[in-house]
Amino acid sequence: MVEFNAVTYINTEEGSIPLNIQFEAKDNEIVCLFGDSGAGKTTVLKMLAGLITPQEGTIIVNNEVWFDNRKKINLPVRKRKIGYVFQEYSLFPHLTVRGNIEFGCPKNCPEGWIDDIIAVVGLSELADVIPLYLSGGQKQRTALARAIARKPDVLLLDEPLSALDNEMRYQLQEKILELHTLFPITTVLVSHDISEVF
Repeated sequence: MVEFNAVTYINTEEGSIPLNIQFEAKDNEIVCLFGDSGAGKTTVLKMLAGLITPQEGTIIVNNEVWFDNRKKINLPVRKRKIGYVFQEYSLFPHLTVRGNIEFGCPKNCPEGWIDDIIAVVGLSELADVIPLYLSGGQKQRTALARAIARKPDVLLLDEPLSALDNEMRYQLQEKILELHTLFPITTVLVSHDISEVF
């Protein structure tokens, strides 16, 4: 369960304006944040992740307070159990597919966990390949697998399909739903594409 009630300020062409967001996400639910570019969708994800500190409000995940300005609580990024898939993948160029996914895995990662995830995202044949030699869809699947390898409480997807062609976008939409079924995680998805949301 995610309870998000926070205010921050974002810079626009008209100057700094308040962004006041309230929402709840139940366990294993997918919540979509939809809106135009610059509306503050990514800012919400960054507040959840701890990359941006709200001016006020509360963020509570599974009854653990991640942020509360009145109580002066602001859980550091490393202590927030999140998986984050950025728009631009953010893979380590010198690491293989396996290396990138292992990087996301917690220290007590069970034996075979990485191999299982690699197989589920369909990258077994590419496990030892570096990102330079991967397609956009393969990079995105690697980023998804790395985020899930962390066994997060919350999965944050920031326009994960925006850089892909229509056919690959459709395939990855199906892959995201399949992963959500196999690894039920509360997910917050950001998109400016209404068809992607549906």
